[in-house]
Amino acid sequence: MAVPPPAPPPRSPAHLGRRAPRARCSWGMEEKAAASAGCRAPPGPPRSGAVPCFGISVDQDDILPGALRLIRELRPHWKPEQVRTKRFTDGITNKLVACYVEEDMQDCVLVRVYGERTELLVDRENEVRNFQLLRAHGCAPKLYCTFQNGLCYEYMRGMALGPEHIREPRLFSLSADVPKVEVLEQELAWLKEHLSQLDSPVVFCHNDLLCKNIIYDSTKGHVRFIDYEYAGYNYQAFDIGNHFNEFAGVSEVDYCLYPAQETQRQWLRYYLQAQKGRAVTPREVERLYVQVNKFALASHFFWALWALIQDQFSTIDFDFLRYAVIRFNQYFKVKPQVSALEMPK
Repeated sequence: MAVPPPAPPPRSPAHLGRRAPRARCSWGMEEKAAASAGCRAPPGPPRSGAVPCFGISVDQDDILPGALRLIRELRPHWKPEQVRTKRFTDGITNKLVACYVEEDMQDCVLVRVYGERTELLVDRENEVRNFQLLRAHGCAPKLYCTFQNGLCYEYMRGMALGPEHIREPRLFSLSADVPKVEVLEQELAWLKEHLSQLDSPVVFCHNDLLCKNIIYDSTKGHVRFIDYEYAGYNYQAFDIGNHFNEFAGVSEVDYCLYPAQETQRQWLRYYLQAQKGRAVTPREVERLYVQVNKFALASHFFWALWALIQDQFSTIDFDFLRYAVIRFNQYFKVKPQVSALEMPK
């Protein structure tokens, strides 16, 4: 989850700036080819392999025809009449369909279509760079291609975890009020001032480590992460605090499932020992515990704002407004207790 490099200035978790549309290109192109195609080469070291970019746009409301056009490019030896498809419905940012021929799905291509106007929230060029970087280190599936409004990648065998695998879910009631803009501006200023004093290191983060983005292969004992569209440099404590928040689930959210202090400290001890390669002191664990729980507030704030924007533009059948209210409510509920936590001396 965290690889500490010499990091560029971190992007704020609440960064929601609109980006001007840019031509897309296959990473790893030679500069001359990129220039002739009107594409800007991505920053950083050159990639070892180019990713094909097809000029195909897939209709969000009728994915299959566009998906099959992509399959003809990626798997020309497959007979069209033998291609099977499977829709996945867990995602709330994008739409996803699997294409395969054999029943065992050993060779399976996932076609992911970006959600409407998600470029307001996601840097898609950065997502492709993250995908290739993580693949080079054995942490991601193969990226087969990009297309005008999505990408195709390898299917990872395993089970996408759900909240029921972490805790027994329970239902509860919630308020229906969204805070006023003036209140949100005040809270954002408070978060910036308060969290900047915690000295949490900037590392490479997943930034969206909900249960369904964790794949467990029981045959090999492997845990892998998927979906890197929000990945990037961020505060270490944000990534962990965000993961702890996701213990509550997405569709049926219950913050009674937020990990208890004992569970958190055990998790953080394992994390620090893996990171440092040695036994760690109780003070080190306590320091990270305080940082994580304070940055968990920023996680609530960010995803609440994200849900408000999705509520305006997304065509996915999900109650984004309700989800925003849930996150705002939890933010204001735990803020007094969390803000009172003190760093160990």
